[in-house]
Amino acid sequence: MPVDSRTLGWLTRALGHEMTAVQQYLAQSVLARLWGDAALAAELRREALEELDHASALMEQLILHGIAPCAGNLPPARLGRSPAELQVHDAQLETSAVHLYADALRHAQRVRDGESAALFARLLNEESQHLQRVQHTEGASHG
Repeated sequence: MPVDSRTLGWLTRALGHEMTAVQQYLAQSVLARLWGDAALAAELRREALEELDHASALMEQLILHGIAPCAGNLPPARLGRSPAELQVHDAQLETSAVHLYADALRHAQRVRDGESAALFARLLNEESQHLQRVQHTEGASHG
């Protein structure tokens, strides 16, 4: 059964978002290392790898549909002057991911694409959990 062209659009948009997240977390990891904060650098590197796993799953889905993955032009990584500023940017990034996957999931369900819906649901769940972790850490650093 051919995949809905709008679903391919959601997959491609999601891939761009995940590659943006990989770039942001990796750049922030480097910045934290330069600050001398090895623990934060390691945490941000783990986040980059988690986002890379998401990108890989999206690429697989695109390739299975005969589409060559393309993340397009990525926006610059959002850095900051402190760990708290990094967390604010990361919370914004994760909030965007949650909205993206909720919308993509609704679309996949509407067109009865169970395979894409399952992928979007899994990524929505993981990004929601990640957003909660970032917000919890952000609240703790400000409190």
